[in-house]
Amino acid sequence: MKTLTTALMVLFVSLSFAQGNTDLKAHFEAYYKQMKAQGDVQGVINAMTHLDVLEPLQTRRDTLAYLYLTEGRYMQALNTIGVEKNATDSDINVEVKALALKNLNQPKLALEQYEVLYQRSPNPALAYEIADLMILTDNTAGAKAKIEYGLANVKDDMKRAFYERQQPYQTSLKAALLYLKGLALFKENETANLDTALKFMNDALAIDPNFNMARISREALEAKKVAKN
Repeated sequence: MKTLTTALMVLFVSLSFAQGNTDLKAHFEAYYKQMKAQGDVQGVINAMTHLDVLEPLQTRRDTLAYLYLTEGRYMQALNTIGVEKNATDSDINVEVKALALKNLNQPKLALEQYEVLYQRSPNPALAYEIADLMILTDNTAGAKAKIEYGLANVKDDMKRAFYERQQPYQTSLKAALLYLKGLALFKENETANLDTALKFMNDALAIDPNFNMARISREALEAKKVAKN
C-alpha cells in the first residue's frame, strides 16, 4: 500500500510539473509574440531564452544568437552557440560565429568560420571577407587567390558596406575587391608593388569616387611614393 501511495505521489508531481511547463511555454510564446509585435528586441530575447530553457531547440538558439549579433552583443552571441567549428552547424550559426569573432578581433577564428560558409556556397562577397582576414593573418597568397575569384565573379550591382566613418556607407563590391587587391600587393612587397598598388586604388576610385577607404589608402601610398623619391 505504501509503495502504491508513493508511486501515485510521484505520478501526481510529474503531471503537475508537465502541466506547469506547458503553461509556462504557452505564456512565453504569447509573450514572444507580443514583444515581436512591439519591436522590443530585448523582450524577444528574454522570451526566447525562457522558451529554450523549457524546450531546448538548436534552431531557436541559432536565432537567439543572431539577435544578439544584430544588437552588437557579440560575446553573448558566442556564449549562446559556442565558437567551435562544426560541420553540422546551420548556415546562420556559422555566419553568427564568423561575424561575432571578426568584431571581437579574432581574425584567425573568424576565418575558420568564413571558410566553412565559402565551402558551402562560394561567392564574391565571402571571397572579399576571407581575403580581408587573410591579409590580417599574413596569408597574402591566399588573399590574392580569393580576390581573383571575387573579381572574376562579381556583378556590377553587388555592394559592400564599410563602417570606418561615423555614418556607414556602401560601395561597389568590385571597387572593394580592387582596393583589397592593392592592399594585398602592397603588403606582399611595399617597394616593388607600390606603383601597382596605387593603380588599383585609382581603379577602385574610378568606379566609386566616394569610396573613403580607397581614398585614404591612395593618399597614404602617394605619401610613401613622395618619401621614396
